[in-house]
Amino acid sequence: MAVPMETQLQSIFEDVVKTEVIEEAFAGMFMDTPEDERTKLISCLGAFRQYWGSLPQALIGSETLEWERTQLWCLTFRFIRKIIGGVDYKTIPNQVSSAVVQQLLPAREVVEYILDRNACLLPAYFAVTEIRKLYPEGQLSHWDLFEPQTGLLRYVLEQPYSRDMVCNMLGLNKQRSETEEQFDDGGTSQLLWQHLSSQLIFFVLFQFASFPHMVLSLHQKLAGRGLIKGRDHLMWVLLQFISGSIQKNALADFLPVMKLFDLLYPEKECIPVPDINKPQSTHSFAMTCIWIHLNRKAQTPDPQTPTAKSKLQIPIPHSLKLHHEFLQQSLRNKSLPMTDYKIALLCNAYSTNPECFTLPMGVLVETIYGNGTMRITLPGTNCMASCSTTPLPMNLLDSLTVHAKMSLIHSIATRVIKLAHAKSSIALAPALVETYSRLLVYMEIESLGIKGFISQLLPNVFKSHAWGILHTLLEMFSYRMHHIQPHYRVQLLSHLHSLAAVPQTNQNQLHLCDPKTVLSAESEELNRALILTLARATHITDFFTGSDSIQGTWCKDILQTIMNFTPHNWASHTLSCFPAPLQAFFKQNNVPQESRFNLKKNVEEEYRKWKSMTNENDIITHFSMQGSPPLFLCLLWKMLLETDHINQIGFRVLERIGARALVAHVRTFADFLVYEFSTSAGGQQLNKCIEILNDMVWKYNIVTLDRLILCLAMRSHEGNEAQVCYFIIQLLLLKPNDFRNRVSDFVKENAPEHWLQSDWHTKHMSYHKKYPEKLYFEGLAEQVNPPMQLQPQYLPIYFGNVCLRFLPVFDIVIHRFLELLPVSKSLETLLDHLGGLYKFHDRPVTYLYNTLHYYERQLRDRTNLKRKLVHAIMSSLKDNRTPGWCLSETYLKFGMNPREDNVWVPDDTYYCKLIGRLVDNILCFVL
Repeated sequence: MAVPMETQLQSIFEDVVKTEVIEEAFAGMFMDTPEDERTKLISCLGAFRQYWGSLPQALIGSETLEWERTQLWCLTFRFIRKIIGGVDYKTIPNQVSSAVVQQLLPAREVVEYILDRNACLLPAYFAVTEIRKLYPEGQLSHWDLFEPQTGLLRYVLEQPYSRDMVCNMLGLNKQRSETEEQFDDGGTSQLLWQHLSSQLIFFVLFQFASFPHMVLSLHQKLAGRGLIKGRDHLMWVLLQFISGSIQKNALADFLPVMKLFDLLYPEKECIPVPDINKPQSTHSFAMTCIWIHLNRKAQTPDPQTPTAKSKLQIPIPHSLKLHHEFLQQSLRNKSLPMTDYKIALLCNAYSTNPECFTLPMGVLVETIYGNGTMRITLPGTNCMASCSTTPLPMNLLDSLTVHAKMSLIHSIATRVIKLAHAKSSIALAPALVETYSRLLVYMEIESLGIKGFISQLLPNVFKSHAWGILHTLLEMFSYRMHHIQPHYRVQLLSHLHSLAAVPQTNQNQLHLCDPKTVLSAESEELNRALILTLARATHITDFFTGSDSIQGTWCKDILQTIMNFTPHNWASHTLSCFPAPLQAFFKQNNVPQESRFNLKKNVEEEYRKWKSMTNENDIITHFSMQGSPPLFLCLLWKMLLETDHINQIGFRVLERIGARALVAHVRTFADFLVYEFSTSAGGQQLNKCIEILNDMVWKYNIVTLDRLILCLAMRSHEGNEAQVCYFIIQLLLLKPNDFRNRVSDFVKENAPEHWLQSDWHTKHMSYHKKYPEKLYFEGLAEQVNPPMQLQPQYLPIYFGNVCLRFLPVFDIVIHRFLELLPVSKSLETLLDHLGGLYKFHDRPVTYLYNTLHYYERQLRDRTNLKRKLVHAIMSSLKDNRTPGWCLSETYLKFGMNPREDNVWVPDDTYYCKLIGRLVDNILCFVL
């Protein structure tokens, strides 16, 4: 029979307090020695320890504690509830000796286990809130979610265009290291410091960080550590903010930098002048530039007391004397070469001193403006520009402080507006346009950069009707502004679309720059492109989120507005790829397909009128009348097919129709071609049709290839007609050599990294001389009888050509071909001959990923086509990327194997290595 717990405890207690008879007789007379007391205590504790050790480890862990035993269950938890508040939670001092680590580690293990989310212990969930209250800055190690994520933040800060992500991570809302690496020109280290300086300016400018507090914090963290190797780079970052804000802020806000200087630059050191032929020399001079700005501020009267002279003196430190003397001597030399970084040093040091700043900045602007007298030709007829062709190199622009860059871009924008007001017949110098494009990528100067471009420069140029400069700005947007933030892009596109509707902009070249804008009131192709983009974006988003993101009212409003502007329908093979809500919308808003037979009938009727009318003015008036059916390109086709020539009247009608209305004629012509090719009999007739169509593009210059292909690719033909449409596209692109030769030579002779090139204009002109583009029907004017002498005034072309204009159209063509299984082989052929163009795509991997994801169902069983698509895009970049930059060696070896009899099936080892590669790349940034 088990002895009750009370009896056992009573027995232990009695043994401890038991006394002898003599002690009881002489109570109070006997006293135990300390040794006796210690002996009793040890005996008592030993007895209790032995007793508790014989019991189950915990009440809750007892085998007999089961919920069916009602009384035991209730009494046990009541007992726990009664004693739990009296538990003595031991506390540990904040500062303890390392000798007690042995005691701390077991306690830490217990606490970590209690708070371990994988252990699923309720105290973990209850304790997190209290821990975060006690340690708001994450001073206590607990769940990863609440630990200081400095590694992650550092990784995100290193990424280009990461500013908004950092703001989200830190919960910020704005109103609208020691290194052994010797960086070289464009080196990774230099780029990281430049990026860091951009981030600093943003966070301090919007008061998310305090500059004095940050500098003092740096001083505190660096004190006593002897870290000086990265000091020049650190001072370069601080110079960025100081030079641009010291005129507006109090001097006291910047004086902590001198305290940091005293720590990092020993007093006895005298820093030698570095090699100014290297860009890193601007970092070496950063502290000297800071001192010059601080000293000038110290000598400037306070605006509140302008008559009072400043008594504050900041003597030149001994370590900076050689640097300062070099800058002073350079100022006295009025001839500043562009072969070194002396101009950048002077701009950085004296950007707040107009008397000294004028000289170096003047050299920069004169270099890119041209001398005002010499002229060079641009592509096209009668187009001349100022003669400067070599832009300021990126290394030089990177070496300028933000303040100096803002002065330069302000000077450029001011000059462009001035020339627009003056309606100058001389185009901007290529060097100026390229340099301006390069400056627009710097996020730290966006107020004068892209924001000024959209809100000030563009409206002023348009108001002055300076179409040449407007075309230049559109070219910059199309071919140079690859990485502007989305909201700026949308704002610019919307603005341009409103400008495009103005009658004065009815100009061929301007309409070739027609942007892929948000919504168009008249361009069906642009609205279709938006819907296709919306379909792909929602497909990918819904895949990862598991929701129907397109169900919102905003999307339906956009679709309905598009249908009101440009009613249209979609081919079934295209519609089947759309997300379900988009499919449902277009099924509910079906637009009847115009009869191809009726189109053919109307063309025949108009052609009879053309042949029967005799009065030239009546003919021109009738066929160019606004609001009449857009059939004239179909008539020109029939003229060439039947008579092999077009007369002068045809040319004059084209001129009268105008660039804007001609777009609708191309769209109708695309439908008419498909009907004609579908009903033509015999290979000989087909060959003649292709020859005439090719002549309309390359011989007569009636329609550009990119515009015609875009309209063909965007039509909604079904079945056999769809295959014929894609057949026409393939023949136009590949059968004649005209376009293939242009693509081959352009890919071979040019590189995509235009920002690293100084001779872009030379190659640009060489290409246009070899393959001149005629955009004003010059070929037709030469072929009519008698020939017409044309001298059209071309707008300046700085970057574009038919190959680059075709590239976004090629994106669409590939997608259309993927939707129709019977034309797979044709697409493979197109990729073989034209895939090299993806060398110049601004986001080739993103495009490839989106394509493979969106068309996964169509590509699932078409291994060759999928491989061909990956190979075409990736191989186009092989000369401009390091090996293994995108695809693993295993995939390149086995995944690109074209042999169908040995299809590669990845095993678990491949996927393990792939995940390992991902983990390694993440860890190398985070740790």
